Amino acid sequence: MNISRENRFRGCLLGLAVGDAVGTTVEFKSPGSFEPVVDMVGGGPFVLKPGEWTDDTSMALCLADSLVACEGFDPRDQMQRYLRWRDQGYLSSNGTCFDIGGTVSAALRAFERTGDPFSGRTDAHSAGNGSLMRLAPVPLYFSGDPSAAVRLSAESSRTTHGARTCLDACRYYGGLIVGAIQGIGKDELLGDHYSPVADLWTREPLCAEIDAIAGGSFKHREPPDIKGSGYVVRSLEAALWAFYHASDFRAGCLLAVNLGDDVDTTAAIYGQLAGAFYGESGIPAMWREQLALSSEIISLASKLMGGSTGRRSRLTRGNATAARATHAMTACCSGGRVGNRRAGRGSRSGEVAGDGRIVNRLHSHRNSQAAMARKTRARVPSSRTWGRTSATMAPSIMMWRAASTRWVRGEICEKKRAAL
Repeated sequence: MNISRENRFRGCLLGLAVGDAVGTTVEFKSPGSFEPVVDMVGGGPFVLKPGEWTDDTSMALCLADSLVACEGFDPRDQMQRYLRWRDQGYLSSNGTCFDIGGTVSAALRAFERTGDPFSGRTDAHSAGNGSLMRLAPVPLYFSGDPSAAVRLSAESSRTTHGARTCLDACRYYGGLIVGAIQGIGKDELLGDHYSPVADLWTREPLCAEIDAIAGGSFKHREPPDIKGSGYVVRSLEAALWAFYHASDFRAGCLLAVNLGDDVDTTAAIYGQLAGAFYGESGIPAMWREQLALSSEIISLASKLMGGSTGRRSRLTRGNATAARATHAMTACCSGGRVGNRRAGRGSRSGEVAGDGRIVNRLHSHRNSQAAMARKTRARVPSSRTWGRTSATMAPSIMMWRAASTRWVRGEICEKKRAAL
C-alpha cells in the first residue's frame, strides 16, 4: 500500500479515538447481551454523543501534548497533564473527566503524595490495559529510533501501570506501531515475534504471557477464548485478533467492539495499529467527520511526526551506551530539553536529546565538580545546596535534586507548549 508517512501518523492517533468512540456504545456489556454494533452511534454508560470518546483518548492526547510541548519524554509533565484531565477536563471530548480507571486513579493520587512520576503499581493484580490504551504517541514520536521507541513505550506505562505484563505489552505493541509506520506488511508485522530492532526479544525477552502473543496465539484462538477484558494480556490479544482477521479498518474495529466487556479500550488498542497500517484514508470518512476534536487530534499527530522527522538523522548517530545509562537520578535542562530520573526505581527514563541519547548528566557533572573542587580545595556542594547553579558548570546547565527543586518543570513545558 502506498500510504504516506503523514497519513499513517494521523491514522494511528485518529484510529485510537475512533475505536474508543465506536466502542463506548456497548462498554461494560457482556458478550451476546447486545445487538451487534455496526456504526458510530454514541450512547453507552456515559450517554455520549456520536463521536465523543472516553479516558483512553484523553490520556493519549495528554501524552501526545506532553511529548510535543517538552520536546521529548518527561514523565513528570505527563502526570501533571493527567491530573489536569482528571481535575479540569483537559483534553476531554466533552470538557469533563467522566471516566477514570482505578489503577490510573491510584497512581495519580500517589504522585500527588510523593512527587514520584513512576507511581504505577507493580503487582500482577494491577495489570490493567490503561497504559496500552494510550500508547500510540510514544512510538510515533520516537519512530525514528526504534530502540528508543520500544524502551520508552515501557517507560510510559510505568507512570500508572508498573506490572511486568503491562511494560512488555507496551514494548511489544510499540514495536508493532513503529513497524506499521515504516510500511511493514501485515504478514511480517504479525509474524513470529516481530520487532523493529533485530534480535531484541532474544536480548531482552518478553514475559511469558506477552511472549505467547508475540508468537501468534491470537491466530489460533476464537471467542470466547478471545476476550475484550480489562486485563492487559487479554486486551492485547483481542486487538491483534481483530487486526489479523480483518482486511480493512472498519471491519476490524467492529470485530473488536462486538467482543463486549471493556470494548472501548479493546477497539482503541486495535485502532492504534490498524490506523497506522491503513492510514487516515483507511478509516471511514463518516467516522472521522463525527469524531470530537478531530482537528486537534490531527494537529497533534502532525506535531508528533514533526518531532520524529526532526530527530531521525541525528538519532542514527546516538550513543547506545549513553541511551542505556542507569544513574540514580538525572535532571537537566539544556537548550530547552528537559530530562528527569527518580532515585531508587531502576529506571532508564529521561529526555531523549537531539542525538538520540538519554540526557543523563548528573553523575558526570557532579564528578567533574568534585574533581575541580579537589584542585581548588573548594567544598563540593552538599545535597542540600546541589540545586544551586554552580559557577564552575556550563551556564546553560542547571541541575537539582528532585526532592528539593523549586522549579516546576510542568510550567516550563506549558510555556513551551504555548509557543508552539
